[in-house]
Amino acid sequence: MPHASLLLLDVNLWDLVNTKDPIPLGVMGILLMFSLFSITIILSKLFGFRRAAAANRSFLRTFRKSPHMEAMSAQLEQFRAAPLAVVFDFGYSELSRQLTARRAVTNKMALERTLQLAISEGITRLERNMTWLATTATVTPFIGLFGTVWGIIDAFQQISLSASTSMRAVGPGIAHALVATAMGLFAAIPAAIFYNYFGYVIKTMGQRMEDFSLEFLNITERNFEG
Repeated sequence: MPHASLLLLDVNLWDLVNTKDPIPLGVMGILLMFSLFSITIILSKLFGFRRAAAANRSFLRTFRKSPHMEAMSAQLEQFRAAPLAVVFDFGYSELSRQLTARRAVTNKMALERTLQLAISEGITRLERNMTWLATTATVTPFIGLFGTVWGIIDAFQQISLSASTSMRAVGPGIAHALVATAMGLFAAIPAAIFYNYFGYVIKTMGQRMEDFSLEFLNITERNFEG
């Protein structure tokens, strides 16, 4: 009787995974799509957050060295990648409107609300595509589980049809089940890890924007309040 390992070596893995059954094909195709799209988002956000953090530091250095708000506003275009620049842009627009009308800040509440709107918009931009990562982390294990169950059902059907429990009879169904499980986890685990990590980064950047809005308000109080 041949050794079990020799029987396994006789079975080509690609032959086991390769199938014309639309259900396993559909499951693997959906999981592959989720995986590729989430990896694209992860890489895009990693580079985007790194660029935003660097732009924030550069913006803050320039802002604190600028002699007045107008000088900072003139340089704003080069800091478009900085979330802090969004806060400054909103705040400076409201400040300019009030200074044009009364030559002083007469409505501090309006300025504070404008800065809060800027923070909200900045966070919304940072959170773009985060829903997809959350969906991938939540849904793909269940899609993989469906593929697993279908593969096991197929294996039992092959046993009943062939009246044999040989590897060649049950192999395709088991292979589809294992591949679906692996692909589901491969899609879900990175999405879950980076969703949590990016959530922390967004929270940190949001706090930076809150701090900068307070700094902006302090400057306007010292220099522009009547």
